[in-house]
Amino acid sequence: MTLSRAARAAAAWLAAAAASCAAAAATTEVEPGGARLAAALAAAAPGDLLILKPGVHAGPAIVERAGLALRGEPGAAIDGGGRGQVVRIAAPDVSVRGLAIRGSGADFAGVDAGVFIDKTGDGAVVEGNDLAGNLFGVYLHGPERAVVRGNRISGSRNPRIADRGNGVHLWNSPGSIVEDNDIRFGRDGVFVTTSADNVFRGNRFRDLRFAVHYMYAHRGEISGNRSAGNHVGYALMYSRALAVVGNVSDGDRDHGLLFNYANRSRIENNTVRRGAGKCVFLYNSHGNALTGNLFERCGTGIHFTAGSEDNAIGGNAFVANRTQVKYVGTRWLEWSRDGRGNYWSDNPAFDLNGDGIADLPYKPNGVVDRMLWRHPLAKLLVASPAAQVLRHAQDAFPGLFPGGVIDSAPLMRPPPRRGGPR
Repeated sequence: MTLSRAARAAAAWLAAAAASCAAAAATTEVEPGGARLAAALAAAAPGDLLILKPGVHAGPAIVERAGLALRGEPGAAIDGGGRGQVVRIAAPDVSVRGLAIRGSGADFAGVDAGVFIDKTGDGAVVEGNDLAGNLFGVYLHGPERAVVRGNRISGSRNPRIADRGNGVHLWNSPGSIVEDNDIRFGRDGVFVTTSADNVFRGNRFRDLRFAVHYMYAHRGEISGNRSAGNHVGYALMYSRALAVVGNVSDGDRDHGLLFNYANRSRIENNTVRRGAGKCVFLYNSHGNALTGNLFERCGTGIHFTAGSEDNAIGGNAFVANRTQVKYVGTRWLEWSRDGRGNYWSDNPAFDLNGDGIADLPYKPNGVVDRMLWRHPLAKLLVASPAAQVLRHAQDAFPGLFPGGVIDSAPLMRPPPRRGGPR
């Protein structure tokens, strides 16, 4: 096929432009010490690559050239000396890779951080760095489409949680991605507020208050993350249309999944286990679908209150929780969908026709359960004839007892899991 004269001219112009850009970009090696890094940043042109040699480079490093790349060789570090922001990105399409970044200030008002990306830093990439000894690890203050990937972030161990910063903090940073980071200590692993369309996936969180903390952020994806030994795994508040898929909460103290005014979200294929408090807590949250989740060995499998009644809950497994369901209300709520309910490890059921569905409905929070909430020592009598009489009376005369959860098609075995971490 023969190109037209206009097409050939356009192709030649694009090639010339690409060659010009390639010729304009330069690679500079920066030795440690003194003000060499600041001088190299001041002399750099847009698109340049600065390679930081092993050793300690003095911060702050202020990047104001579009497309500039900072790359550290093994052993290269930028140290802020305990003042201000160590690296500040104030231009689009900047990348910071392979560096140890440490020694920010401790001023919350000044937003001191290992890496601070302001609203002009659209498309910034912070990847493969080791951030320690900073108030905030990475702070996104308004950029769009930023990426924070594959970093190791170790935050403050101040005994006062309120005096710690977050591992990754996002404000009004739509379309940004936080993935495959290892975040430990500090206040919250990832905190996001007043943002939308963010993705948090494949991160690992330990020794924090909240692993992921959502506030006024919509249409986000929280997937494939692991939270272990935190106060709360995933605290999702005042947000809607979230996809919470394939996450793990293992041994989190208070709640694995916490929903507060979180609506119309998909909570699917998550694993919450070994929590001292509640696997799931829903407060004034509506229109959510909880399917394919495993809630195992918590104090309470699921607690919902403040009108959190308009949710679809089916195909989950409730295994060996001390209390499977806690709901205080006067309505009967059906927890089966299309002829399939949930699996309950404490349901002494029969399946005479072998279809995998128990022959009788199951009520996981009946009158006996309520008695146990109010009087925990009564657990000693849970297998007694008196407790069995109460359960029988509830089944025989349901109109005499308050409402609660009823699963009309309880499963005989846990449903198969669909991928994701275990």
